[in-house]
Amino acid sequence: MESGPAIFAGGVFALFGGGLLTWTVARVRYREPVAQGVSPVASAAVASVVALLALAVGTWCLTRV
Repeated sequence: MESGPAIFAGGVFALFGGGLLTWTVARVRYREPVAQGVSPVASAAVASVVALLALAVGTWCLTRV
């Protein structure tokens, strides 16, 4: 019964992290800005770190099932 919320949270974090990482890579690949009004390098780095952290938290949640 307690594994339901862990599966849901892990799935949400994994989908968000994967989507953000895919979007960031696509924007960098086409040399388009990741965030408006911010340095391209800084915004790509911050978005990549957040995506990887979300994937790590999702993995951690799914291993707690």
